[in-house]
Amino acid sequence: MESTKQTNALQGGEWLIKESNPFDTFTPEDFNEEQTMVLDMCAQFLDTEILPIIERIDKMEPGLMPSLLEKAGQQGLLSTSFPEEYGGLGKDFITSSIVNEGLGGGYSFSVAVAAHTGIGSLPILYFGTEEQKQKYIPKLASGEWKGAYGLTEPNSGSDALGAKTSAKLSEDGKHYIVNGQKCWITNGGFADIYTVFAKIDGDKFTGFIIERGFEGFTQGPEEHKMGIKGSSTVQLYFQDCKVPVENVLGEIGKGHLIAFNILNIGRLKLCAAALGGSKRATTTSIQYAKTREQFKLPIAKFGAIRHKMAEMAIRMWVCESALFRTAKWIDNREHELLNNGKSFAEALLGAAEEYAIECSMLKVYGSEVLDFVVDEGVQIHGGNGFSDEYLISKAYRDSRINRIYEGTNEINRLLTVDMMLKRAMKGKLDLMTPAMAVQKELMSIPDFGSEDEGAFAKERKYIINFKKAILMVAGAAVQKLMMQLDKEQEVLMNIADMAIETYNAESALLRVMKLADSKGEAAVSIQMDIMRTYLYDAADRINKAGKDALNSFSDGDELRMMHIGLKRFTKLEPYNTKDARRRVSDKLVADNGYHL
Repeated sequence: MESTKQTNALQGGEWLIKESNPFDTFTPEDFNEEQTMVLDMCAQFLDTEILPIIERIDKMEPGLMPSLLEKAGQQGLLSTSFPEEYGGLGKDFITSSIVNEGLGGGYSFSVAVAAHTGIGSLPILYFGTEEQKQKYIPKLASGEWKGAYGLTEPNSGSDALGAKTSAKLSEDGKHYIVNGQKCWITNGGFADIYTVFAKIDGDKFTGFIIERGFEGFTQGPEEHKMGIKGSSTVQLYFQDCKVPVENVLGEIGKGHLIAFNILNIGRLKLCAAALGGSKRATTTSIQYAKTREQFKLPIAKFGAIRHKMAEMAIRMWVCESALFRTAKWIDNREHELLNNGKSFAEALLGAAEEYAIECSMLKVYGSEVLDFVVDEGVQIHGGNGFSDEYLISKAYRDSRINRIYEGTNEINRLLTVDMMLKRAMKGKLDLMTPAMAVQKELMSIPDFGSEDEGAFAKERKYIINFKKAILMVAGAAVQKLMMQLDKEQEVLMNIADMAIETYNAESALLRVMKLADSKGEAAVSIQMDIMRTYLYDAADRINKAGKDALNSFSDGDELRMMHIGLKRFTKLEPYNTKDARRRVSDKLVADNGYHL
């Protein structure tokens, strides 16, 4: 493992084979004054405009959601990432991610705003012609027009390119005639502009900008959903729908580039929104636990509840560390590409594609943190958590969709490993050299020599070993299964889980190292408790995922040897996580919520 001391960011996936420098790692403590104000402004918008009327939103009062999007537009909350020449604020990627987090606790409104500013607008911004951008983006940026996105069909979800919707050039060559249907269209009931994908001549998967009111375009009734009830979700129907040829988006036959590149950004932003929702749900649960009494004591004093509150905080803090570490990499890469003469669109899309692996991992982890937080939140509320009178029940229902859209978590786990291996095959990522070194290490006598000195040397060693565990298991899987590996989804998902745990653990450690350096260890003792508890638990989860993978394709002496290696790479010194969690929960109770 080589150490990187230079200040340029690692390439996508490179964290697995290089040691990161804490002083090059961006953390939430690095937000500038404007970014902190943006976060506060988002919180204020939710508290004043959204939460007081949440029931009206959920009842889908006609015209209410579009009017709220317009209000958000007036405050500049929709246009953060749009360039100034199209009526946007032209802010950086970190700031636009902060807006997603800040509005993430707004239940159905969060979904509407994320769909509008993300998949509803970005395809035109990044792939549109200058005329298309001038026509649509200023009105989308202000909220005057609302955006939606039509990719999924009744028979093509994860297999997006299996779409059946067709487009055929009219005889006069002025229109494409679109036929087919799309389903699960967020904002579909009120949007003005839709990015829709169809196949020209049966095989050229292509994007189109379709306006409400185009001849032959209709929509179905609102879907009745388990959660996000205030979010408009409809089917779209195209019956000889006439779309002007100038409304083709991007190149004919290159629609997949739009669909998949937009998803990279969407996955990171979804993690940010899930984090925002998690923080609100946790604060709600902490405040409830302080006031709810049983056996003449607030339940916040009971060890079982303290464990839950602390674990919620641990997962969120770790998630936040990984999220902003990655967002900064994307931001840096975007500026680098701009300086190299790339256009605005090429720069951000290229940057997001570079870190597509990390975006997939964040999507998985962020959505699963939110699910964990709301589930434990309901449990802390007890019977009241099952009542609609308490917001936690809404948070619980609304959370569930996040593991499905923007690519299911299963698809994103498979993509995580698939993208790593593809980059290795193309020579972009040298996994072979460190994987061979790990194999060699397994065959040699363990070195019990002098340990590294210095702050956090032990924790840094743990992370290095976690990475060796991944390289060992993934290397063995590639050697053993060869071309069959892509059919062994269970193994790929085991490796993805090892990668997600390791990336998170390293992100948390880097953040603590940077904090301890600037404030002193005593000032960040709670953050150290969080990081060490996460590392301790992650080691067991990595060990289990690794064993499950190895047991499925190896046997005999080889399997025994790799089990010994895995045990060595996931071995940690004993750590009292009970007391650490108690200290974390005491801090949460004292702060009357999650304010770490």
